[in-house]
Amino acid sequence: MAGKIDARLAELGLELPTAPAAAGAYVGYVRSGNQLFVAGQIPIWNGEIRHQGKVGGDLTLEEGQEAARVCALNIIAQAKAALDGDLDRIVRIVKLGGFVNCPADFTDHPKVINGASNLIGDIFGEKGAHARFAMGAGSLPLNVAVEIDAVIEIA
Repeated sequence: MAGKIDARLAELGLELPTAPAAAGAYVGYVRSGNQLFVAGQIPIWNGEIRHQGKVGGDLTLEEGQEAARVCALNIIAQAKAALDGDLDRIVRIVKLGGFVNCPADFTDHPKVINGASNLIGDIFGEKGAHARFAMGAGSLPLNVAVEIDAVIEIA
């Protein structure tokens, strides 16, 4: 039986990708007590890298926001894997940390990461209201546009 969050994803017409495997000497998530730490997620969809380049240069703000949405879906996919498929065990999305690959004069980092924040809010409602940082980076792994990590409170 699908839970409330799975039903909400379906209602929004969203599907989750397969949780990406770690690409280095780390794991995709760590559970510690009632917290779940999700490693930085990039805009990769079932093994296919999407949204490469600098936002505000190679990519538009809107393309950056879409990259952030893909990152958010990967965060949720990692959480689903960590919670044995039960997303209803998420008590709160506590914090997102967002990095935007952009030129030095780009200043709309928060607007880019809003792509993830708004999606998290749409899916989780009040439980999705989170603290956050959004900052620019001169480069990101694989030249992706965005990377986002998360801290999640779980039951």
